[in-house]
Amino acid sequence: MRAIIVEDEELARQELAFLIEAHSGIEIVAQFEDGLDALKYLQSQEADVLFLDINIPSIDGVLLAQNISKFSVKPYIVFITAYKEHAAEAFEIEAFDYILKPYSEVRIKAMLHKLETAHAARGRQEEESERNPLSDKVNLWKNEKIIVVDADDIYYASAQEKTTSVMTKSEEYSMALSISDFHARLPQDRFFRCHRSYLVNLSKIKEIIPWFNNTYLLRLRDLDFEVPVSRSRVKEFRQIMRL
Repeated sequence: MRAIIVEDEELARQELAFLIEAHSGIEIVAQFEDGLDALKYLQSQEADVLFLDINIPSIDGVLLAQNISKFSVKPYIVFITAYKEHAAEAFEIEAFDYILKPYSEVRIKAMLHKLETAHAARGRQEEESERNPLSDKVNLWKNEKIIVVDADDIYYASAQEKTTSVMTKSEEYSMALSISDFHARLPQDRFFRCHRSYLVNLSKIKEIIPWFNNTYLLRLRDLDFEVPVSRSRVKEFRQIMRL
């Protein structure tokens, strides 16, 4: 993996670089103090991961990440900051992780392991997609027709007696399958069975709302709907979302 660090504090930048090199096989290919310099670099060079401070000169880390999120090939973004209040913005941008200063070596080590694992899984998925261009397509039924959609267009699915209702941004489909069988047809790294009656596309989550008995409601982008996370799924969900 190729990484860049964007951090205007020299000691913090050196410490992070040391921890990355000590606990991973990630190669640090560039370091910047200024957000605009980093953006210019990324417009002509590729990186797999960006370790990004939020309070940096020229353009702050959140704005830089918003620009990067529009790239056709998006690097993982790991925010590094001393301020907890930016966590909601980081989640909105779908950051891979959010690390608080001062650094915890144990926390950094765990994050790097998850990062390398996720990158390896992405590589396998890309290889599979190259071998089979239909591997990320899902056949859905509507009005007695089979509609082929991209898996990532699915926001959530819900169990409806003997069928499964599948919701995209603008359409609802019905599948003559149990929700378990339908889940098995989806990319497992993106779709989470958050409840006995629901599964959700993790990339479509906009907000995580604490609910009763330490559970959550998941508010989704573009839809006026909240998907529940059951008590039996909370622990796994927290691990996946790094809560």
